[in-house]
Amino acid sequence: MKCSEESLKYRLDSSFVRMTNIMFKKQWLYLFIFCQKMKKLSLLFILFIGFIHAQKLTSTEISLINQGDIKTALPIFQTTDSHQHTTLLDQSKEIDPIEPNTAILVSRMKESLLSTDGGVGIAAPQVGINRKVIWVQRFDKSGEPLEYFINPVITWKSELQNLGPEGDLSIPEFRGQFYRSKVIQLQYVDLKGQKFTEIVEGFTAVIFQHEIDHLFGILISDKKEKELNDEYIKVDAYKRSDSVTR
Repeated sequence: MKCSEESLKYRLDSSFVRMTNIMFKKQWLYLFIFCQKMKKLSLLFILFIGFIHAQKLTSTEISLINQGDIKTALPIFQTTDSHQHTTLLDQSKEIDPIEPNTAILVSRMKESLLSTDGGVGIAAPQVGINRKVIWVQRFDKSGEPLEYFINPVITWKSELQNLGPEGDLSIPEFRGQFYRSKVIQLQYVDLKGQKFTEIVEGFTAVIFQHEIDHLFGILISDKKEKELNDEYIKVDAYKRSDSVTR
């Protein structure tokens, strides 16, 4: 079949137009994908900046942490004082583990705990700082050492619970029986920012749950009132009932 010169030119022009349209569409597609990726990166950057800002200590917090001799104990807040009680009921924010004032807070909290008569744990709100720092006596380790935990999070709890006595350094002359999960999984960081995960059980797990409650503004006096309205099913401790997936 023969083609005229005009027909051939028309076909070539049409092919060029189609190729140009395809390339134009591809360029727009690449530009669209690029913009979507930039939006995601921008959102992540904004969230990152917000996270860093949330960890930054305020001037008031820094002043409280450094009050008096920084090598001594910080005073323990009490529910009998209305202002201190309000602080104890506030939720705590995460803290920057490598910020110099964090180390001072950790050190002074330990002194505060050691100054008590038989205290086995303390949380930062109990010294007036609504940040996620706790100290726990490790009865599950040799020598039963005191250890600090920064930004602790309980990532799993067993269904099996134990009923046991608890008191509180911030609530004078109060003691009660409370249900706590027998086993927990915990995540936290140290003063170098290194992350750790471990499983804790028994009385030490109870202490962790008690202190982490403080970080959410939960006091055992309020917990007792709630538990009076809750129902609990008795379980055989020798049967496996902690069936939650870890």
